[in-house]
Amino acid sequence: MSIPPPQLITSNLPVLQKAVDAYKIWHAHYLNFPRLSKFSLGAKIDSLFTDLIELIFVAGYAGADQKYAFVVRAATKLDILKFFMQIAWEVRCLDHKKYAALSVPLNEIGKDLGNWQKYCKRNNPHPRDEGVCENHEEIC
Repeated sequence: MSIPPPQLITSNLPVLQKAVDAYKIWHAHYLNFPRLSKFSLGAKIDSLFTDLIELIFVAGYAGADQKYAFVVRAATKLDILKFFMQIAWEVRCLDHKKYAALSVPLNEIGKDLGNWQKYCKRNNPHPRDEGVCENHEEIC
């Protein structure tokens, strides 16, 4: 008797699934990251990835009064992640092929987060600094 796999929590948040898939690509490369940078730059990138996944997850399930703020934080975290990824490529911790393999899904995630932000703003044209996003459940 086998145990059925758990229901994928990412199925109703495609942007979350994309982030998890990108992390899986990163994780495979992180295992072979140069030892000199593995526990500094590599660990920083790994941490940014997991923070990004967490913020997207929280945004997906946050209340309407907090959703926009989490989406903005996730977008910012993604920008920082892409910046450190570029540094890793520039110092040759990632070759061009690995960098490109990660850049494509990260750019898609950026587009998704940007659209999510726009959706939140459109549904609440006067958000306060922390923002409000209502009825987002249908989008991602």
